[in-house]
Amino acid sequence: MTDIVRRSARALLFDADGRLVLIRRTRPGQAPYWVLAGGGVEPGDADHRATVARELLEELGAVAVVGEQVWLATDPTEGGACVAHVHLARLVTMDFAARTGDEPTHPSYGLFEPDVVPLDGLEGLDLRPVGLAEFVVRNALVLGVDAAALPDQGVNAR
Repeated sequence: MTDIVRRSARALLFDADGRLVLIRRTRPGQAPYWVLAGGGVEPGDADHRATVARELLEELGAVAVVGEQVWLATDPTEGGACVAHVHLARLVTMDFAARTGDEPTHPSYGLFEPDVVPLDGLEGLDLRPVGLAEFVVRNALVLGVDAAALPDQGVNAR
């Protein structure tokens, strides 16, 4: 059995127009790629939804209603596996100047920019982890409807 060496929680974050809010990563010597906002689960996080809410504020200055987990990715790494819990979320507000984390300004991370992408713009986008773009495209109708229906009183809206 493989040990889980890292757990993260990420947001499949939809804005009011049904577009995905992603992070465009650009590192020296690499082609740009896109990721979902999110990060490592910390001991003080009550659950994965709390991790997502914290990470959205740190990385995007975003407040969102965080819903259920809709996708799970497990990738092998040295010493075990990394597991990413992906939750559906609806953006409430975003102020990039209000970020609280060091990701966007840490020199070793490269550029870390918010990017809003329509669902039909996912084709050909290097969205990581592998398989996520295909999942979103195949399930776009349901994901968008479900994100729009998340209640404003969501547990993790901040």
